[in-house]
Amino acid sequence: MTNDLHEIGGWLLIAANGTVGIWALLAHRYERFRGLPCWIAVGAAQLIVVVQTLSGAAIQISSDGLGGQHQLYGFAAFVSVGIIFAYRNEMRDRPYLLFGLGSLWLMGLGLRAIVLV
Repeated sequence: MTNDLHEIGGWLLIAANGTVGIWALLAHRYERFRGLPCWIAVGAAQLIVVVQTLSGAAIQISSDGLGGQHQLYGFAAFVSVGIIFAYRNEMRDRPYLLFGLGSLWLMGLGLRAIVLV
């Protein structure tokens, strides 16, 4: 049951970050896509990454562990959220580009993690 929820969460991570990534890249180019709803969606998509990482760690601790490379990509996604957030001041003039590309990166890590299960 727990593994099933983790898999569903993985697909949610992929869909959310892919959607938000495209949205943020559109916002980088077109002003009409910018604003608070975009930032709320970015935050929600990145929160899903954190929840997935914590649920994956819980699965691992309960000894129903997933593969080692799956764990690597999950941890890489978790760390990537922090790195993306840390670069927000460096890319102050292009935040939508940063979070758009970062969200697509997170989507890719999620896809890779699911393939490795």
